[in-house]
Amino acid sequence: MDHGSCYCVIGAGTAGLAAAKRILETGAQVIVFEQTDQLGGTWNYTDAVGKDKYGLDIHTSMYQGLRTNLPKEVMGFPDFPIPEQKESYIPSQDFLNFLKSYANRFGVTQHVRLEHHVSSVDFVEEPKRWKVQVKNLPADKMETFFFDFVFVCNGHYHTPRLPYFPNMDLFEGKQLHSHDYRAPDYFKDETVLVIGAGPSGMDLALEISRKARHVTLSHHTKESFKTIFPSNLIQKPDVLELTRTGVVYKDGTQEEFTVILYCTGYRYNFPFLSQNCGVIVEDNYVHPLYKHCININHPTMTFIGLPYYVCAAQMFDLQARFCLRYYSGEKTLPTKQEMLADMHEQMKQKWMQGFRKCQAHMMGPAQGEYYEDLAKTASIAPIKPVMTKLHNESSQRFNDDLLNFRKDVFRIVDDETFEEVLS
Repeated sequence: MDHGSCYCVIGAGTAGLAAAKRILETGAQVIVFEQTDQLGGTWNYTDAVGKDKYGLDIHTSMYQGLRTNLPKEVMGFPDFPIPEQKESYIPSQDFLNFLKSYANRFGVTQHVRLEHHVSSVDFVEEPKRWKVQVKNLPADKMETFFFDFVFVCNGHYHTPRLPYFPNMDLFEGKQLHSHDYRAPDYFKDETVLVIGAGPSGMDLALEISRKARHVTLSHHTKESFKTIFPSNLIQKPDVLELTRTGVVYKDGTQEEFTVILYCTGYRYNFPFLSQNCGVIVEDNYVHPLYKHCININHPTMTFIGLPYYVCAAQMFDLQARFCLRYYSGEKTLPTKQEMLADMHEQMKQKWMQGFRKCQAHMMGPAQGEYYEDLAKTASIAPIKPVMTKLHNESSQRFNDDLLNFRKDVFRIVDDETFEEVLS
């Protein structure tokens, strides 16, 4: 039992709650700082966009009517699955309620300080610990805390990543990022260009096509989508530049629009980390990190939830257990040199496979190997193989039949297998 240590968790979303639950199991003390007024992170819907009442950026990127794009069977925690219900793809509100029941069930809720905004994290040499400055928002006052360990769990769907195109400032229509998308009604009778064909670009292009006069989806995905889109939704290649009234594509064709929606992803952003924390974010590659989580320069800091295209809650729980094996003293971390060598070797494999720097933390089909590596390295229970199999299957279904994939219903049979239930 680790009664002496004190842990700071930044953020009370899925990752922060998973981390806090596992920290409490070691017997240590923990404080979770959350800048909004409730648990749940990005799953908290609000109509508001831009800034909140305290002048802070709105965190959530949820939109009205959102249903999960992964089946609930892979979205629960290893020891706390999402309760049975007929559908596999559930409304976002159901998932938010699930997170709150998880926090209550494991005694995490009382350790969360809502409306507390972390403004800076500094490493103090003597004694070696973390100085965390936090603004108590309702009281409008700064408070200073000292911690032995810091878990950074602030999510990565909050700071828009915008591309650069020539003449962006010339375009006379509206331009917004999917972070500020809330409902399709905003696009009624508009001609809309959606840039980016990741999960949100695909989903939103389809949503918007129900209200807009015309939608074009611009992307560079090489394989063509099997989905049959509605007649008012067409696909075009990448944009070369904007014009006053629209865009020129890389194939030389032009089109006019009244709205451009950027579904171009998000930037990993840790504005509270001071330079002496020793972590660099370079084109969405956060480094130097051991196994995509432990800060190699100051190993008492860790990041939960950087890898994407993963079984999120399952992986957050695994990463937290991985780190706590070392932090609780049950295992000894490798030396700095060994951790750096491990990171360089893993990243070398990624670059050789053709991944770009901005895809450093992308897992997808390779997620199973990552989970096995964490479990084996720290001698902890792995994620059940069925989770990875079902995640990969549902991702394929999303690509093949965007219009109908959410009608699929799955059932976990055992640790290795799932079946599709005919609805």
